Amino acid sequence: MEASTQRATEMVDAIHGEHHRLAPNALGLTGVLFCIVTGAAPIAAMLFNVPVATFGGGSAVPAAFLLATIVLTIFSVGYIEMARRVSAAGGFYSFISHGFGQIVGLGSATTVALCYVVFSGAVTGVTSYFANTTLASWTDGAVDVPVWAISLVTILLMSSFAWFHIELTARVLGVALVCELAALMIFGIAVLVQGGGPNGLEAGAALNPANLFDSSNGAEAQFGAVAVGIALFGAFWSWIGFEMAPNYAEESRNPKQIMGPATYISVIGLGLLYVFISWMFVAGWGAEEASRAVALQYGLIEGQTLPNEYGSAFYPLTDQYVGHILTLGFELFIVTGSFACQMAFYNTAARYFFSMGRERVIPRAFGRTHRSHHSPHVASMLTTVLVLGIVIGFTIYDSSTIASLFKLGTWGPLMGVFGILCVMTLCSAAIIVYFLRHRREDFHPVKTLIAPLIGGAGCAYAAYLLHDNRAFLAGGTPAFTEYLGLAVLGFFVIGVALALWYKTRDPARYAAIGRFVHEDA
Repeated sequence: MEASTQRATEMVDAIHGEHHRLAPNALGLTGVLFCIVTGAAPIAAMLFNVPVATFGGGSAVPAAFLLATIVLTIFSVGYIEMARRVSAAGGFYSFISHGFGQIVGLGSATTVALCYVVFSGAVTGVTSYFANTTLASWTDGAVDVPVWAISLVTILLMSSFAWFHIELTARVLGVALVCELAALMIFGIAVLVQGGGPNGLEAGAALNPANLFDSSNGAEAQFGAVAVGIALFGAFWSWIGFEMAPNYAEESRNPKQIMGPATYISVIGLGLLYVFISWMFVAGWGAEEASRAVALQYGLIEGQTLPNEYGSAFYPLTDQYVGHILTLGFELFIVTGSFACQMAFYNTAARYFFSMGRERVIPRAFGRTHRSHHSPHVASMLTTVLVLGIVIGFTIYDSSTIASLFKLGTWGPLMGVFGILCVMTLCSAAIIVYFLRHRREDFHPVKTLIAPLIGGAGCAYAAYLLHDNRAFLAGGTPAFTEYLGLAVLGFFVIGVALALWYKTRDPARYAAIGRFVHEDA
């Protein structure tokens, strides 16, 4: 950075009066992985996103996951180079501030923080839906707990965890993650060993990206069109959360050393898992039957649905290839996995608010940490209030069980994914600018130019596809999704307006925006 730039701690302390830090050295590589991979919620990604992606790609849906793996891995190259030099709980916020300055940085901070809040509220709906249906399935319909009541319980639980030391959260997330990964791998290996369904494994057809555009993949026959945008949206959605590693830098041991492995392991590891499981889903049903099974799951074939005991197109396969015990496991782990996911998004949103509070962009109380646990407990309570507001709003709009999944659990992620992809695109550009302007000695033509260009272009294209297909994905044109682009722009404008206000009224506070980094502490 420029020689005239003050040390971040001096600026922060000058306006804060008291310095607050998150728990240092609390997380190793494994702990960071538990915190970020659960944000992607592998089992929820498969049970929820694979059917969504199948709407657009049919039996070629594994190829959509393969393309997303490649794009996000390329994006991660520049992202990691930045994370090794700017270690901060602000993540995207800090990176973009260091590249484009405080105004654009704060705009991205409010955007990503509010998108993560929307995500946490939305996944609360997913958790509640699957908890309701699982309980009903296990009791033959005798137990029907309202989804709003389940939502309140899960919000109370994650708010309680957020009050304590991050290690407790990491352990809870770790247990949930190991269980869902084990269940997914048992399913995948069972289908692989048995050679798939009526058409065999058909690896070439399933993994060939060209087949995403081919009308013979089954999507057109069942859904009326081949929509590659929907297939790619379902795939990219499955990774949201992988980028959280830098947000835990301040709480990590040797953050500059573990940020790279944590990000690469999460991106590539999840990619291999997603490609494999989606491939086994297609292979298990057969190329033509995979799309039909999804159509049955969503009730798109008149007079026909999946049998009542099957709430997902995956469940007949777990019954057939392993046994009902695995289906019961899936029904349980989709609940625990979704809860872990909503908690991971909640924690990341809280750390964005904490970063802004510590720099007094928002009231400095939100930048305080717990005396004993060093958790961002005040920022977490702000996140709780916002998540609760989203859930209550959707409950008032439609309190039905199915709306918890197809409205709150679907419309919210549409806005969240769009916002995060836009910020990722901006972050890619900020990485290039940062190394060209401020760290020229570390500039690398591949790592800090070509990789961010390709990764940013891929994220921008995915965002365009999502926005262009939002009516189909939302099942109509409700105002919430019709104007999601304007809503995300509004999130950005809030931050820009705050930054401009501070620039003219409080230069010291303005100078501190996005400038606190781990090595300054």
